[in-house]
Amino acid sequence: MTGGQARAAWLAWLEAERRASPNTLEAYGHDSAEFLGFLARHLGGEPDLAALGALRPADLRGFLAERAAAGDGAATRARRLAAIRGFLRYLTRRHGMAALPLGALRGPRPKPPIPRALTPEDARAVAAEVGEHYDPARHERAPLQAARDVALFTLLYGAGLRIAEALALDLADAPLPGRDGALRVVGKGSKERLVPVLPAVRAAMADYLKHRGPGAPGDPLFLGARGGRLDAAVAQRSLREFRRLAGLPEHATPHALRHSFATHLLGAGADLRAIQDLLGHASLSTTQRYTAVDAAGLLATWKKAHPRAG
Repeated sequence: MTGGQARAAWLAWLEAERRASPNTLEAYGHDSAEFLGFLARHLGGEPDLAALGALRPADLRGFLAERAAAGDGAATRARRLAAIRGFLRYLTRRHGMAALPLGALRGPRPKPPIPRALTPEDARAVAAEVGEHYDPARHERAPLQAARDVALFTLLYGAGLRIAEALALDLADAPLPGRDGALRVVGKGSKERLVPVLPAVRAAMADYLKHRGPGAPGDPLFLGARGGRLDAAVAQRSLREFRRLAGLPEHATPHALRHSFATHLLGAGADLRAIQDLLGHASLSTTQRYTAVDAAGLLATWKKAHPRAG
C-alpha cells in the first residue's frame, strides 16, 4: 500500500465511521498530503507502508521544523501533528503497521490568546445599563433581575472577579455602603484574596438587596429564578441579550469585564504586581498578557492621532 492509498483509506474512514466534518476532512487531508510530500522529498520517492512504519520522532520534528520555516504558527503545527498522529494510529490499528515510538513527541504549544478587553465606555455601559433589556411586561420579576444583573456586572468590572467567584458569594459577603474592609474572594485552588470594593459597586449591591429581600447569611447572594444560586449560563445569556440590543461587540462577555478591569488599571498606571494580586493569578506571566493588550491599545490610539501614522 502506497502512502497515497493509505491516506485515501484513512480519509474515507474518517468520513464514514468517525463522521468527521467537511472542514476537518479538508484540513486533515491537506496536513497528511503535506507530510507525505515531505517524506517523498527526503526518501527519494513516495513512501509505502513499510517506510511509514519505520518513521522516528526525528522525522516528524523535521516536518514540523520545515513547516515552521514556511510560516506555520504554533497552532497550525499542533493541528498538523494531531492529524499525522491520527493517520499513523489508523495504519497501526487497521493495516497492521508496527506501532511507532511517538509517545514522547510533544507538539508546539500555542501562545495563550491575548485577553480582549472592552473600551471603558462599553464596560461602564454594561455595568450601569445591563438590566434595561428586562421588559416588565414579559418578566414578572424584571426590577429584581435588572438590579441583580447591574450589581453582578458592576462587581465583575469594578473588582475583577471571575463569574464563578462572584456567583459563589453568600449574602454575608455582600459589599455594602458603610462596611469597611475588602471583599474576601475564594479563587482557583481555593486560594483566598482580598479585593478592595469601589463605592459604585457597594451602591449597586445595596440597590439589588432592596429588591432581593432578607435571607440567612449563608444564602446565595445572587439568586436565580427559582431562589437558588444564580447559574453562570443565565448570567451569560443576560449579557448576550443586552449586548445585542446595545450594539456591543461579540466579546462583551462576563469574563471580558475581568479583562477590562485589569487592562484599564494597567492603562491608568497600576503596578503589574498589584494587578496580579487583585486578579488572584498564581504567576506573574499570566498577568503580563495585559501589557500586550495595553500596548495594542496605545498603538491603535497612536495610529488614529499621529499625522504621519498612515
